[in-house]
This record gives sequence, C-alpha cells and structure tokens, in this order.
Amino acid sequence: MVKKLFHKLTVAADAWISRSHWTDMALVKFCLCAIGVMIGISMPKKNKKPVFLTALAVFLVTYIPLMARFVPLLVDEMRKKEETE
Repeated sequence: MVKKLFHKLTVAADAWISRSHWTDMALVKFCLCAIGVMIGISMPKKNKKPVFLTALAVFLVTYIPLMARFVPLLVDEMRKKEETE
C-alpha cells in the first residue's frame, strides 16, 4: 500500500516538474531553505553540531552530482551562444 502511494506521488511529482518553469523550482528551493532555517534556529544548542554536520553531508552528496550535470550543460549553452554571435 505504501509502495503504491509512493509511486503515485512520484508520478504526480514528475508531471508537475515537466509542466513547471525554472522559477517554480526556485520557489520550491526557497521554501525548503526557509524550513531548514526554521528548524536550525529551533534546535537546542547541544544538537546543533550533529544537525549541521548531517545537513552538510546531505548538501554535498546532492550538490556535487547536480553541478556535475549542470556545468557541462552551461558550458555547452555558452558555446552555442558564442557560435551564433
């Protein structure tokens, strides 16, 4: 049952993303960042370091692959623009 629900959610998310503009994704990112800040400032002082280290690990594990895909695309787009000028 949970597997079917998760599948339906991922299908719906894929459909939403395919119809979205980059600005929609930027708004989602700002929303998630705001939630993260609220969670961060509400943490007791003794828990801040482990939470920070976990967040840093998640950031690095997700940011590096995203940039590995984005930077070549950016370079390709810049080359195309230079060729048309």
